[in-house]
Parts: sequence; C-alpha cells; structure tokens
Amino acid sequence: MAAWILISGGSVIDGTGAQPVADCSVLVKDDEIVAVGVDVGDEQVPRGEPVTRIDATGKTVMPGLIDAHCHTSFGEARMQEEQDLYTSHELRTLRSAWNVTKVLRAGVTGISDPGGSYFIGVGIREGIAEGLIQGPRMTTAGRFLSTSNGISDWYPSSVGVPDSSIGKVVNTADEMVTEVRHQVKNGVDLIKIGDSPLGDYEAFSRDEIKAMSDAAHRLSKRITMHARGSNNVDAAVAAGLDWIMHGNALRDDTIERLAESRIPLCPALLLLGNLSEFGEVAGVPARKRSIYSRVLDATAESLNKAREAGVTLIVGTDTGFACTPYGEWHARELELLVRYAGMTALEAIKAATHDCAIVLGEDANVGSLAPGKGADIIIVDGDPLADIRVLYDKRRIETVILRGEVQVFDDEVLAQRRPYNPAQHISPADITYDLVFNGGAGEQPDVRDFTSDGERELLDELEELSATTRSE
Repeated sequence: MAAWILISGGSVIDGTGAQPVADCSVLVKDDEIVAVGVDVGDEQVPRGEPVTRIDATGKTVMPGLIDAHCHTSFGEARMQEEQDLYTSHELRTLRSAWNVTKVLRAGVTGISDPGGSYFIGVGIREGIAEGLIQGPRMTTAGRFLSTSNGISDWYPSSVGVPDSSIGKVVNTADEMVTEVRHQVKNGVDLIKIGDSPLGDYEAFSRDEIKAMSDAAHRLSKRITMHARGSNNVDAAVAAGLDWIMHGNALRDDTIERLAESRIPLCPALLLLGNLSEFGEVAGVPARKRSIYSRVLDATAESLNKAREAGVTLIVGTDTGFACTPYGEWHARELELLVRYAGMTALEAIKAATHDCAIVLGEDANVGSLAPGKGADIIIVDGDPLADIRVLYDKRRIETVILRGEVQVFDDEVLAQRRPYNPAQHISPADITYDLVFNGGAGEQPDVRDFTSDGERELLDELEELSATTRSE
C-alpha cells in the first residue's frame, strides 16, 4: 500500500512567489505531492491505506530550502592548511557524512557542493542515495579547476598543490579539458572553475573557460564558476556556464549581458556577513571586519541593479568554513538577500526553493509545493514573511520531510561538532622581550590586520562602482 501524509491547517507558502494560503492542506503519497488546497482532506486517500496526519495550525508549511553552495568536505576549517593538508582522506569522508545530517536538520532538503577534497562529495551523494547517510538531496563537483593564479593554488611553488587540497591546477586548455573528463569519469554532477580569489584579475582566458564549458556540456554535465569581478562574470556568461557564484563587482554592461543570458547568479553573502557582523566574537580583527562590511555594502549596489534588471538570484551560503558551520546559518542567506539585494521575504524564499532547484537537476523535480512535485517539505513554527530569521532557528523547524518521509533527528547528538584536525600552532602570537617586560612597546602590528593587495583592489573597484551608481 501507498504511504500517505496529510498536513492540514497551515499557512502554505508554495515557493513560486505566490502569496501564502491560510488554513491550507498538503497531501503526499509516497514521495510525491498529490494535492495542495483548502479543500484537501482524507477523502482523497483510498480507504484502508495508512495516513500520517500532521496538524500545522498556526504554522508555516513550505518547500525545503536548497543551498547551492554547500562544501560538504571543507570540514569547518579555520585555516587553509586545515582544509587542504590535515585529516586523512578516510576521516574527512566520515566527518563529512556526519555533517550533512546537520544540514538536513536545518530544513535544507537539497544542496549542491561546488567543490572540495578528492571525490568525497561523490561518495557522500551516493551514501545518501543508498540510505547509508541521513542527508539532503545532493549534486556535487570534484576539486576546483584552478590555474597557478586561481583560487586554490595557495602555497609557494616549492610546496605545490597536494592531492589532498580542494583544487586541481590546470594551466593549459588541454589540461583543463582532460581534468573535466577525469572528474566526469569519477562521478561528478558538475564542474567548478575557481577564477581569481577576489575578482581583481582573470586567472583563465575566455577561450579556456569556453573549452571547459563545452567539454562539460558535451558530457551532459553542468558547470559553474567562482567569479567575484565584473570581467570574471562576463567571461562566465560568454562561455555559457549554467550558474555563476558571487558577482560582487558588476558593471552595468555586465549586468545587462547577465540578464539577457538568463544565467542565475548565486551571491553567497553568508561568509562575508558572518565575518563582518559576528566576527568579533571569534577574534576577527576590527580592520578585517570593516573590510568585509564595506565589501557587502558595495556589493549591494551590484545585486540591487542585477535584480532590477531581471537577473535570477539563487541561494548559496559557502557553508563549510569555521565561520559558516554546517547546519547553523543556511537560512541567514535569505536575510542577507533581503538586506543587501532588496528582496522581499517572499522573493528570498522563492530564491531558496523554486529558483534554486536548478542546481539539483531536472530529475529532482522539487522546489515548490504543487501536485507532481517531489515531497520535500518543512513545517515552521512561525511566519518567515513577518521575520525571515525564524528559518535559521532550528528549534522553529518543527518537521522536515524528505522524499515523502518524516525525518527523525537526535538534536543532542547533532549538537556535537566534527571539524577537521586543527593546524599545528606553536603560539598564537610572538612572545618578545618588549611584550613581556615593556607592555608590548614597539611591537609590530598583528599580520592579520594587514589587507592583501587583492582585497584592496576589489574594495577599490566596488567603491568606484558604488560612487558611479550614486552619481547617476
């Protein structure tokens, strides 16, 4: 017999951008939604078949959230070395499996992993599909494709880029296409290009990006790119990528081409938002926090203009760093889109559900509450249209339904943290004679207070764009 779930009496936000419907019901058969409406009830269930009834009176019923930028194998690293060098391949995989359950508990029923260690993402995806791991629907890339000047070639040339790192260096078009083929052979759903870290230059030529895009599409895979600067986004649009990450500094002509292309943009503001707003409690220096805040403020100019031009914004969080831990802040990205992109709460929910479903592939058929859609549903104690922040309070996510099954979690167990092994610090600061006996007189500033050339250039470009916009 079929398994039925009847959710009744709630305020239903269907994910399409339509206004919520009060005192509405959702009927699920196995893993599919069969009816949504105020007149839906038991009479649509064949007599004798089991029904799980959920009273959602006074609560919000909506599609599960989708996170287009969730790095399952980043291990909540505090330092790049922890992400790339520490913790064995085997233990990274086990800890990643632990962490994806936290993501699902937060009401995130679908994720796309845009790159990470080895092919851990592929293994986690398959473990979820086989029922070995409790986690959301998932698509995944392999290691970032980077040049020697891209986002994942961090270390001196004498060290190189180890196989355990999150990136693979490819410096010619032939090497790039070969790596695309290698990753597709090993089971990825998509390819992730890592352009320059801050968007202040182009680490790939346009021909190289087009070669990777064509290779991925020939093999029926999709492709995305880390692109913070306007030229980076332009190159991604010209190459016909499937969606684009970040887009902090966008000229008007770039926004126009992006809008015409219909390629979605995933701003992924959470990392900057958490570092700037909450970084003080984690010891982030004031100067760094100020830079992140200014970058966000300047990015708002680009995002507002992009949204007004018709660019589709989707939700991703850069989850996986210590400042964006698993299962903690996924829905905060919606709040940041309201604040920095000018969205309404209803538009932000649409961006995190209906519009974001593109990253899960056509076969997933999720992202909205409508007959024929996959039954990924959350029930929220509160009204996210009145206060979008209720979505990132896990205590308010009362029920998570994935593929038509009500999920059961042990919150006490999930409260435990499973980060990667820490870097081997000897001392967090210099212990000098002046520091000990003269109150630190003559001490040099902490190197963490310094701003990199790339950060300065990105900030200059963003503030120049903002000034131009204001003068117009």
